[in-house]
Amino acid sequence: MNKDERDLRLEMLNSLLTTPHRQLEKVAEIHKLIVELDPLFYGHLAVWYQRNGDVRDHKEVFIGNLLTSPVIEHRDAGFVMLQEFPPYQVSRIVDFMKQHQNKLPRSARTAVTRYLKTREKNPQFFDRAAARGRKAMKHLYAGLHIKPGARADAVLFKEKPPEDSLAFMLKQLAKAESPAEQAAIIVEHNIPYTVAVGAVKQLTPAVLVALINSMSPQEIINNLKSLQTRGAMDHPDVKALIDEKLDKAAKSDRVSAFKARVAADVAELDEATAAKLERVTNEQVKKRGAIAKATALLIDKSGSMENAIEVGKRLASLISGISQADLFVYAFDTMPYPVKAEGQDLTDWEKAFKLIRAGGGTSCGCAVEAMRIKKQAVEQIILVTDEGENAAPYFVDAYTTYCRDLAVMPNVVLIKVGYASNYVENQLKAKQVPVETFTFAGDYYSLPNLVPLLSRPSRLELLMEIMETSLPVRDDK
Repeated sequence: MNKDERDLRLEMLNSLLTTPHRQLEKVAEIHKLIVELDPLFYGHLAVWYQRNGDVRDHKEVFIGNLLTSPVIEHRDAGFVMLQEFPPYQVSRIVDFMKQHQNKLPRSARTAVTRYLKTREKNPQFFDRAAARGRKAMKHLYAGLHIKPGARADAVLFKEKPPEDSLAFMLKQLAKAESPAEQAAIIVEHNIPYTVAVGAVKQLTPAVLVALINSMSPQEIINNLKSLQTRGAMDHPDVKALIDEKLDKAAKSDRVSAFKARVAADVAELDEATAAKLERVTNEQVKKRGAIAKATALLIDKSGSMENAIEVGKRLASLISGISQADLFVYAFDTMPYPVKAEGQDLTDWEKAFKLIRAGGGTSCGCAVEAMRIKKQAVEQIILVTDEGENAAPYFVDAYTTYCRDLAVMPNVVLIKVGYASNYVENQLKAKQVPVETFTFAGDYYSLPNLVPLLSRPSRLELLMEIMETSLPVRDDK
């Protein structure tokens, strides 16, 4: 593997740490490069990320590229994987192919046709898809000139849904005058929250209870801000139901750590609810993998490094929850500051970092020197910095002495923040030190995406795991 190819794979893995917020063009270019230069790796990475990743924008770009790829195995894999997405994402994938790829191959149109017809065959499946993604479903039928079946036509286009359809029940819900009648319709027909809130004029506690009972833990998390806005947190019984769902979310296999982190950030929650969401994130992160090697997390707190401190405390919370070996955390400017938390939650690390403020010069090696003196041997050093060293001990010198005195050679993982240089990275490479770099330019809640990268013994093992992820095969050929 030559240098350009290795750097390209690194850039691809780096891009998975970003959250484009539906601006797919922000990540489309690196996807385009690697699918052209290393299509074999790209196909396996797409499937691996579908199973291990959280950022839906990347998943959509992966599928769009697979469906328009000249490689038959890619198109077949994209065909199969498309069937797993909700309608609004299928619609976005189609638009991505049209707008960014300037093409929509026949196999991609066939994949969407299969998607729609599969739902039409099961009235209940179709009704729920149409209720949640009505606009997207209409866009798919009309945009690709796919003729809808009789039920789909009646529900989506004729506005005359059959009486046994969910769309018909929504009309009845809108007409219902009493909260008791509304609640009864919601419970009997298991009407989704996002659909019901548009049909019900006033969400009384009785209606909220009916809706929350029918919601999954993930749906509670996704709609937490909306529930809060509609007064759900103000009623003790309703709040107790929400708390019960959040407790279940921590153990569920169908909850995203990423979305729990988002919910915690966007909603103004009471301390107890925020703590529950933090536990959900921590428990879900643990399922991504465990860090079995002793680790040092070193966080640059020199001038203008507020971002590094924020990334560092969140990484400390994330890593401490999945570490099965020693974890040593230091902040540093020109001297090291050992940081210890009473627990593993972000709130515990917030308290531990309370007096750590950005300021001073930068000696990236001072914390390593402190670890040498204390004989704190590790197998992995994670350094959060912009690499702007200006004071001794310098990182590469302190690292060399540390390795010699403790008879270890830890991998170095550089998490670059701010306007980072390549100074420390280049110094380490010149000494042939094993170093990995990740550029953090995303949102804090995308940090769980680092877990698969930090929990593997080496980048090579991660690449091998990706390459061993097999592509799905169509069963209709």
